[in-house]
Amino acid sequence: MHRLQVISDPVRRRIIEILADGEISAGEIGRIVGDEFRLSQPGVSQHLKVLRDNGFVAMRPEGSRRLYRIVPGPLREIGAWLDRYRALWDEPLSALGEELRRTPEQAAEDLPGQSST
Repeated sequence: MHRLQVISDPVRRRIIEILADGEISAGEIGRIVGDEFRLSQPGVSQHLKVLRDNGFVAMRPEGSRRLYRIVPGPLREIGAWLDRYRALWDEPLSALGEELRRTPEQAAEDLPGQSST
């Protein structure tokens, strides 16, 4: 499964959001995500398995609990891939900011027939 396919699911994105605050038990993830998405614990477990199998999260046992945490590598890969396209949205926003900083007089100079020469 491609990395973007893995995080295209809203349940899996929510799990990653929850884990961004630190390690948490599978039971707690199941409670939060189960309530928000009306999923059973087995349903949440399937999403955790997809995330784990694709390297987004790691699990460690602690007694009878399973604790999950984010593995940053796959998110870095997605970030690096997105960086290639960042200029497509940064440049237009930068140009908009420059336009908004112009005074009315500067804008009027660009109108046809409004040259001050």
